[in-house]
Amino acid sequence: MKGSFFVGADKDPKFEVRDMTFGPLGPKDVLVRNRACGICGTDVHIYHGEEGSAKVTPPVVLGHEFAGVVEKVGEEVTAVKPGDHVALDPNMYCDQCMPCRMGKKQECEHLFALGVNVNGGFAEYSVCPETQCFKVREDISFDEAAMAEPLACVVHGIDQAGIRSGDTVLVIGGGTIGLMMVQMARICGASTVILSEPVAMRQKIGMEVGADAVIDPIHEDVPGRLKEICGRDGVDVVIECVGKPFAVEQAFSAAGFGATILLFSVPAVDAAVPLPLFDVYKKELRIVGSMINPNTHQRAVNLINSGRLELKKLITHTYDLEHMDEAIHMQMSAESIKVVVHP
Repeated sequence: MKGSFFVGADKDPKFEVRDMTFGPLGPKDVLVRNRACGICGTDVHIYHGEEGSAKVTPPVVLGHEFAGVVEKVGEEVTAVKPGDHVALDPNMYCDQCMPCRMGKKQECEHLFALGVNVNGGFAEYSVCPETQCFKVREDISFDEAAMAEPLACVVHGIDQAGIRSGDTVLVIGGGTIGLMMVQMARICGASTVILSEPVAMRQKIGMEVGADAVIDPIHEDVPGRLKEICGRDGVDVVIECVGKPFAVEQAFSAAGFGATILLFSVPAVDAAVPLPLFDVYKKELRIVGSMINPNTHQRAVNLINSGRLELKKLITHTYDLEHMDEAIHMQMSAESIKVVVHP
């Protein structure tokens, strides 16, 4: 059994394939043979020595967007059995701290995650608690099943955005998350979904998965194009999926009266933008954030099992465990959308 261990942001290379051994399973543990694991923006942050969702202490097997086949189960496991196909929810909570008890477990004071601060999906096998295993239909590809975790985060974000039937929606950024947001906005009943994205390949796929129009924010006047598309100034909901100050500024300029601005992406810890206070006042803007996937993983798996989302088109590159550094760099490239590792 092998795993690709992240050995530190100050190392070169930063990943090292090592043998792994597992002791006897705990009564509620599950041994999963990992078949696919996506690379997330959080993995990229960790790769550069930046903060993840929880403390990272190398050496550790990263990878928190993963799916596979149940190989063995502990004696008290009842939710899954050997042979089941599962998508893993990596995020685990203490259920005892004040945020957990107040229904805000995404703010858990003791949050820890598979593939962040304990070994995860960039390995041939993983040991996971039964509670983190969600069954996926056997005819769903493992690459698609591995998209359950980012989709669960998107579902939480969509809940925060509060899209109503007939709303006009602008999604800023055509990466994996942005293209999932485009599809989810349509499912929620948006009348017009617009994607702001400068890369031609992502624009094309955006249209293929459900955008009504695309805007090139570098070469086109975004407010002018929105008025042309929607027939009025601004949109009802703006979903920012880039994580850079310029994208947040674009979100505010694109927001119409009474709009909701969802700042979804993970920015640098010190990132900041000037807040247009008069716009917030005059337009009665609602600004919301979204963090991880509290109680939305099953809903994401339900959506994947339903076949209502186009996920295969978002997966542009695959790698093996021996080429993790290259895989991370490809995920950072404009040539990719979602990079998946096949352990």
